Amino acid sequence: MIREQLLNNLKAKSNTREVNKLRADFPQFFDNNGKFLINRFSEMLQSEYVDVEKEGYELKFLGKSYAKYLTSTDTETVITPDEGHNSKEINKNSENVYIVGDNLDAIKHLLQSYSGQVKCIYIDPPYNTGSDGFIYPDNFQFTKENLAETIGIELDEAERIIEIAGKSTHSAWLMFMYPRLMLARDLLKEDGVIFISIDDNEQSNLKLLCDEIFGEINFLANLIWEKKYTIANDAQFFSDNHDHILCYSKNIDVFKIGRLPRTEKMDKAYSNPDNHPNGPWKATPLHAKSGSENSADFTYTFNNGVTFKPPQGTYARFSSETLAKFDENKEIWFGKNGDAIPSRKTFLSQLKSEGIVPRTIIGYKEGGHNHEAVEELKDLFGFSPFNDPKPTKLILHLMKIANLNRDSIIMDFFSGSATTAHSVMKLNAEDNGDRKYILIQLPEKIKESKSLNKAIYRTIDEIGRFRIEKAAIKIKSETGSDIDYGFKLYRLNEPDKNRLDKIVEFDPHSTYIMEDMTEGFSFDEASGRATILTTWINQDGYGLICQTEKVKLNTYTVDLCQDSLYIIDPGITSEDVMDLIKMVEDNTLNISRIVIYPYSLTFNVLHELKKNFLNLRNSKNVNVIERY
Repeated sequence: MIREQLLNNLKAKSNTREVNKLRADFPQFFDNNGKFLINRFSEMLQSEYVDVEKEGYELKFLGKSYAKYLTSTDTETVITPDEGHNSKEINKNSENVYIVGDNLDAIKHLLQSYSGQVKCIYIDPPYNTGSDGFIYPDNFQFTKENLAETIGIELDEAERIIEIAGKSTHSAWLMFMYPRLMLARDLLKEDGVIFISIDDNEQSNLKLLCDEIFGEINFLANLIWEKKYTIANDAQFFSDNHDHILCYSKNIDVFKIGRLPRTEKMDKAYSNPDNHPNGPWKATPLHAKSGSENSADFTYTFNNGVTFKPPQGTYARFSSETLAKFDENKEIWFGKNGDAIPSRKTFLSQLKSEGIVPRTIIGYKEGGHNHEAVEELKDLFGFSPFNDPKPTKLILHLMKIANLNRDSIIMDFFSGSATTAHSVMKLNAEDNGDRKYILIQLPEKIKESKSLNKAIYRTIDEIGRFRIEKAAIKIKSETGSDIDYGFKLYRLNEPDKNRLDKIVEFDPHSTYIMEDMTEGFSFDEASGRATILTTWINQDGYGLICQTEKVKLNTYTVDLCQDSLYIIDPGITSEDVMDLIKMVEDNTLNISRIVIYPYSLTFNVLHELKKNFLNLRNSKNVNVIERY
């Protein structure tokens, strides 16, 4: 179940992830012993005219090597479905996902099924203000000696890294953010985009970090959001009225910015004094204020005899061929009396279809503000559990910039009050869309307050999940839209250490199974079988919304997900195996693989199953996979 992850983590180094990606994409640059042929790789780069920079500028911080190491290790958690929640009518067919647990572990799980599938990520991480409660959470289950050996650093550096636990320094914050952003990048589609809210405490460091992870070339903008519209007159120096939102594309060559709708105020400047068939328009000069010195020599004579010559120091925006086309279509305006400097008619209908290029400044009127976000929560809860939540208007604005499709996946792995889920439902209700969200939230305990104690909310994820449910009711009652209002709920759990020891030490040649080895993965919300099945289905690329089917054998039931069959519970017999063989051979059951939990099968039954599937009568190829 989790044995492979434990063993892999013992071998992981700080560059394991990068080396594995190189080996997967460039196998020709590795020899038979797995050594990287750097000279051959360098020759390839030179032949492609790649300029290799020998002196570079990069962000360095204490613990960067450890942060890289965290990207190379597998998660040692399992995914437990909340079977009660997921079986409710509103949730059982939902394609939205809410994960309770550490977001680094959750991202590692999600990469197995959702790599390259997420169109937009929005996160609002801790700002490291000194008062926002951020401390570096890792408890470092290393001595300084084995940490130094594992990631290849000096002892004194290893000691300083270990001492960073529980701190809120710049290095601690960067060490926390680095692996999360590095892995999250792989979740984005090629035309995907990420938005990260931050304030001035870490904005400059975050920019350098994102330049390294996403590439400077993929930087789109540092958006400034006006989070407050009033002045804090008691501020010592400046009234803090804005946040930053760093915006990066996965691949700037394929990303297309989403344009925003025009406002009524913008449209008022357009009229149609000559009753042009294309509708209202506004005059735009034919010349621009910069260009070459000789550009003013350009001249063009229109059909009515008027000659156009750009004023000195400017240049013509359009060629003579384009001006002729405008002239033919009556798209040139010569003034009411026909003697004004010619200008082009810019039609409102075309501008409406194209939309408006987003500005780097998001004013509170278009992006909402903190007070508005507080009022949104009060409307749902009767009070606001948070002081500075993000408004749905801001997330909706960013989703429009992200240029979402109607079925895009939106992700937020610092979910907080679940504004992102609320916003996705709002947008789907507006255009009957089928966008899905994936939210992740640590079950962080809430600081006590009278209002929260009355509502009996213990953790932030409880608030977020309650908000989604209340917002769904409100949106449905106001719009009547038939959209996905539910979500599937999962929790990340760490198996008991004693159980893990038994798993690692298990003898697969044992004839008798003395105990149910699925019980170590049973938690309050689900059985061990459900936890193992959910974790495996996601591991095999089917995601967290795959609808499984029960297949009855002689006396034993197996789980089917698309073309994969899962044998998890103890109790399968030789008669069940023969039934399974028969169903595959007569095409009653069409599968390509069987995934087995060997701890639940006696050695004899397991041997019989593997032997029979190697010799199917219809020459089918069914891969039998054992997971320890």
